[in-house]
Amino acid sequence: MTMRFCNKHAPAAAAAAMLLASFSAAGQAPAAKLPGEVSRGGTLFLQQCGFCHGRDAGGGESGPDLTRSKLVAADANGDKIGPVVRNGRGDRGMPRFSLSDAEIASLVAFIHYQKTVAESQNGGRRGVEPSDLQTGNAEAGKQYFYGAGKCSTCHSPTGDLAGIAARYQGLDLERQFLNPEGAQAQVTVTLPSGQTFSGVLAYHDEFTLGLRDSSGRYHSWLISRVKYSIDAPAEAHAALLANYTDDDIHNLMAYLQTLR
Repeated sequence: MTMRFCNKHAPAAAAAAMLLASFSAAGQAPAAKLPGEVSRGGTLFLQQCGFCHGRDAGGGESGPDLTRSKLVAADANGDKIGPVVRNGRGDRGMPRFSLSDAEIASLVAFIHYQKTVAESQNGGRRGVEPSDLQTGNAEAGKQYFYGAGKCSTCHSPTGDLAGIAARYQGLDLERQFLNPEGAQAQVTVTLPSGQTFSGVLAYHDEFTLGLRDSSGRYHSWLISRVKYSIDAPAEAHAALLANYTDDDIHNLMAYLQTLR
């Protein structure tokens, strides 16, 4: 779970008004009738966390749905949530927060309250569970991977895709499959002398090409004076989007989820 409590402050009065409106719109009890700790936690959540996680903790701009979080489900009196808030998760973009024990307790109370409310409602779920993306046929996906999809010309279940289902789950896995993030384009440049340079594509426009070699050194040339070839995995995946049928995507997802 990634919890991103964004430090985007709003006046307390405005936050309280927003909280009241959000409960009313959702058909929940107004904030004034909530237990004091939950109400205080809701106001603090709007100030510190709502931008990323949504005003009702159900997911927002960049943060996940906390009402369906495994960490929240395992939390007892803040023993799991508290350390994440205090220490942050820098690798996932969540800063640490210096909050008092009372403030942490109120946040925990609010998040658990919202979890209870979410679980009591029928439908309206905004999150996507990994099980939602396991509707395809893994064997058919494997056949597509090695056959019509030609995925195996660039990827290997025992190479770059080994353990991918352990590294990514649910929508994260589907995003990597459809539009891989962080896939660096590789380029090879051949000079008029025949000398070649290879590395990660660092710059490219209609006039100039630049790369960074394995030592980290940057090189650039005028395109008109060199020959070059670029291997851009992300662009290759984007080009395939128009070719996939719904069954292709479902089946490939089912197969990729077996690669643990």
